[in-house]
Amino acid sequence: MARQAAVSVRKRLAYGAGAVALVIGGGVLWALQPPALDPELSPGFAGEAPTALVAQGRYIAELGDCVACHTARGGAEMAGGLALESPMGTIYSTNITPDPEAGIGAWSFAEFDRAMRKGVAKDGHNLYPAMPYPSYAKMSAADMGALWAYLRQGLEPVKDTPPRTALGFPFNQRWGLGLWNTAFLQKTPFAADPAQSAQWNRGAYLVQGLGHCGACHTPRGIGFQEVTMDGTGPKGDRFLAGAEVEHWNAVSLRNLWSVPDMVELLKTGQNRFGTVSGSMVDVISHSTQHISDADLTAMAVYMDSLPSGAAVRQADEVPTGAPVPLTTYTTAGGVGYMQFCSDCHRPNGAGVPGVFPPFAGNHTIAARDPATLLHITLTGGASAQTQTHPRAFHMPSFARLGDDEIAEILSFLRENWGAGAPPVTTAQVAQARKALDPSVDASSFVTPRLRGLLDAPNAEELVYGMRLNAETRDLLPDHVGDKLNCTSCHLNAGTVADGSPYVGVTAFFPTYMTRPGKVIDMQERINGCFQRSMNGKPLARDSAEMAAFLAYYDWMRGKTRPEDKVEGRGIGKIDTSLTPDPERGAQIYTAQCAACHGAQGEGVKDAEGRVVYPPLWGAESFNIGAGMARTFKAAAFVKHNMPIAMHDGFPLGQGGLSDQDAVDVAEYFTHMPRPDFAGKVNDWLKDPKPFDARY
Repeated sequence: MARQAAVSVRKRLAYGAGAVALVIGGGVLWALQPPALDPELSPGFAGEAPTALVAQGRYIAELGDCVACHTARGGAEMAGGLALESPMGTIYSTNITPDPEAGIGAWSFAEFDRAMRKGVAKDGHNLYPAMPYPSYAKMSAADMGALWAYLRQGLEPVKDTPPRTALGFPFNQRWGLGLWNTAFLQKTPFAADPAQSAQWNRGAYLVQGLGHCGACHTPRGIGFQEVTMDGTGPKGDRFLAGAEVEHWNAVSLRNLWSVPDMVELLKTGQNRFGTVSGSMVDVISHSTQHISDADLTAMAVYMDSLPSGAAVRQADEVPTGAPVPLTTYTTAGGVGYMQFCSDCHRPNGAGVPGVFPPFAGNHTIAARDPATLLHITLTGGASAQTQTHPRAFHMPSFARLGDDEIAEILSFLRENWGAGAPPVTTAQVAQARKALDPSVDASSFVTPRLRGLLDAPNAEELVYGMRLNAETRDLLPDHVGDKLNCTSCHLNAGTVADGSPYVGVTAFFPTYMTRPGKVIDMQERINGCFQRSMNGKPLARDSAEMAAFLAYYDWMRGKTRPEDKVEGRGIGKIDTSLTPDPERGAQIYTAQCAACHGAQGEGVKDAEGRVVYPPLWGAESFNIGAGMARTFKAAAFVKHNMPIAMHDGFPLGQGGLSDQDAVDVAEYFTHMPRPDFAGKVNDWLKDPKPFDARY
């Protein structure tokens, strides 16, 4: 998905330029003649290029982000074939490996240089400016020579012939692009500004040229050309000033953040203000994370020097310890936020450092144009994979929610963390949905919408029951002895399939329970959690808290009858014939679980020391009564509900490990040191003890 996003950002160049050139053109014959080659042009080496030059060329290729477009999914590096979808048809990237037939092995350096600077291929046909040659025209001769050395001698030749680009008429008339080049292409290489420092000039060269940042972040003119290629001239203040590109809001980069904040984003894909999305995921993964700190700093210095103009610079400090908004439990948007967003972004919008982005100070939330916010809500997305953050975290698609629900939730975000940004309307969501045509989750599990609580006659009691589930340890400190909330297990306030959802639950009580060997009612089941799972004290059966719990669960019952089967109830199934491997489980834990539960199972806390995700073992963890005495029971929960943000599936991107993965990691963490529960009694009095039960 990340690469597809990168492609979509560039496709506007491809079809826009061709279409406008044809409108201007009308049949001017000289446009058929390719620019002449310079016979004196030389890459600066003869025969085999020095190893250092090839290595420098690889770095130039990373600066130019060549791999993003010239490598198809699952294909060989730089062998082309990546499909660039456009309304006019599909454009396929070319093979730029040194194969003499399928790639550029038969090209001369002069022909390569002409393609890079003027958009003309070896045989004289015009390239679509999906390849950003207007920016590459600024490259120095030395960098062009190094790149040529790498492409010729640093890559294996691949004899893969990509599909031929064959757009319909009139977009297949490439001669029109010659007119576009005449009108808009600036062929002059970068010239340093003597009034600026060497660092500033280095940054300007990289941002304007190899980095081709303006391809997305600079507004476009009547010919879909970038209105300016640098910060000079009458339109210089529009360079990198932001633009909407294929339903993404490419933000203004002018004086956006401090230099360290910008460097951190380009190096890691995230900083204290947010996480990259859309095409920038691919840019970070394939390009900027590999750039030297000196070059990243130079780029940031240059962008920081550009006057912000109408754009607003992000605050230098992100608020910490923000309270939960007052309208969280009184508005449909607030309740919807608590149900679908707060597990990751937290009730106060603070996010989880290094995992999920905050909302305060986040440009996506505060942007006047909600394009990116709508795009990522409807289609989902993923963070960049970098050396600093090797695991990508996914934002699920919420296309299953109605347009009105999405508008309510996004308006709640902008009201509380959007720095005055206008609300999102239902019409805007509908328009974005039509344009993006997102796939909709087809699960048969019916997810209750908690905003309906507000319309019930006993709304105040129901909302209190919802809060008791989400804030159990804070609202009931005398009854919770560890760091758990009910939603530590019953995800999204108990509305997730195979996450032990509350849907229909009270219809099935009283019920016979095999562990105690007796029939219990709903109150006893609730108090069993407080005593066994939370190491706490039971609630009084006639207390307001117990009444609120029961009211909330009864609302969740809906029209379920005792004889009904509720799709998605329980914690899912697992293959119990597997043999657990705890050593492998430790490796899986490190790769998939530690980001949220801590490298040593200690949990994750926020800046104020409050628990975000609970300890998985240790004195304040899930104790042995919280499903931790049975490896396969814990494994079933893990398989279907952990890790969250593993993919873009509704509602939490949860699940994704294999049965063996889940069994191995469950065997590892369930047998770690943890407390027992108070008042432990002899169980399995009448029924056989399950094979994996430790007591």
